[in-house]
Amino acid sequence: MGNNEAGDFRLWQESLRGDGASFGLLFDRHRDRIFRHAYRLAADRTEAEDIMSTAFLELWRCRAKVRLVEGSVLPWLLVTTTNIARNSKRAMFRYRKLLDSLPRSEAASTASDEFVLQKEMDQDAARALGTLNNLDLHLVSLVIFEDYTIAEAAKVLDLTPAAAKTRMHRARQRMKAAWGTFQSAPALEGDRS
Repeated sequence: MGNNEAGDFRLWQESLRGDGASFGLLFDRHRDRIFRHAYRLAADRTEAEDIMSTAFLELWRCRAKVRLVEGSVLPWLLVTTTNIARNSKRAMFRYRKLLDSLPRSEAASTASDEFVLQKEMDQDAARALGTLNNLDLHLVSLVIFEDYTIAEAAKVLDLTPAAAKTRMHRARQRMKAAWGTFQSAPALEGDRS
């Protein structure tokens, strides 16, 4: 882990004593990484901003129970962001299911289809990540997206390094297979290059 996390412990201790400026510095230090992580999971900028905001709100709300890993709040934020993104995805699924059950006009359907086509690539990546269980998603996020070593990620997730290495290999295989399924699906009308 980088030098950026070195001062988290001090800032966190000051935040717990009520220093809002220290919490603000923690936010400034980690917001970009948390946003990128949320965006990879949500594949939507607005949704990613909401997820990021909720993660920091949860950091503050649960501050008495937050467990720092090697003096950093970043692992806690990454895991929390993943959980919030999954909850958001489930809520969006229920909402989409409700909307799909309602009658709609042809014009509304066409506008919606164009919007979906623009996001197809990001959504394929998000769906590939969505094939993973929570533990594997956390592991992949820490290793691939956040540049943790497998040993560091194993420590964060309370796994042995050998178990983390095996889980990582299997998760990559599942994502690769899922990605291939999405890519081999027939192209939608109007999506031919």
